[in-house]
Amino acid sequence: MPETTPKALIARRSLHGELVPLLRDMILGDELQPGDKIPELALCARFGVSRTPLREALKVLAAEGLLVLTPNRGAMVARISDEEIDAYFPIMGALEALAGEIACTRITEAQFAKLKAMHDAMVAHYQAGEVAPYLNLNKAIHAAFFEIAGNAPLTQLYNNLMVRIHAVRFVAKKSPARWREAVEDHDRMMEALAERDGPRLGRILRDHLRHKAGMVHESLAGLDARGNPLAETPVPRAAEKRAAKAAGKPNAPGPSRTAPARGKAAGRVPRPKTGAESAT
Repeated sequence: MPETTPKALIARRSLHGELVPLLRDMILGDELQPGDKIPELALCARFGVSRTPLREALKVLAAEGLLVLTPNRGAMVARISDEEIDAYFPIMGALEALAGEIACTRITEAQFAKLKAMHDAMVAHYQAGEVAPYLNLNKAIHAAFFEIAGNAPLTQLYNNLMVRIHAVRFVAKKSPARWREAVEDHDRMMEALAERDGPRLGRILRDHLRHKAGMVHESLAGLDARGNPLAETPVPRAAEKRAAKAAGKPNAPGPSRTAPARGKAAGRVPRPKTGAESAT
């Protein structure tokens, strides 16, 4: 975690309202990875706040699906299983394809101009390797398809699913090749939208979500290969002692088993600063 600097302190008048985007950017910017436990005390010191506003901010991010709140273990960055990826992403692809097809029949010139400006700005962030602003625009563009389509039940279905999967959809790490693939998908989306070609846009969006599913599978495999902290659950020494006593060895509890080491000690290879997030 970066060293605390005076500029990192938050004006107390803002409380959790200002903490939410800062914490979100830490997740989107790779400071906190899927499966990481949120270091509450360190974050309180970093931002100069008490635990109360921090925990309120964590609740907001949990409602967005970026964090998981667990009793007695605090908050962790959300992670999804391979089975959930295979179940959810085809549905998301179908919903986004339908929204795109409807949007093609309803979009106005003013709406298209606004969407094109968002796309161009997103591509500029991609070219500069600016992950967090790229992702913010990326999500806004996908949401815009549903807004333009104007189908309330469709949007509700989409939002219900996004609560579960958008944490990995927009946060899981991807290779430079996968990031480039996502941007090229977006270029094709804009071409189809400019031509008001709904069926073509629908096909592109389905392919886009299929590409995304492949990327998330790769990201999870990479986390497991490095030794994700959720891969093992620490066994408390007290529990080991009780087990040893039950086995007739009260003085031989055995070594404590802990989660794999992280960072340099675990052999983690530093990521390039331009590393690609899961931008769709």
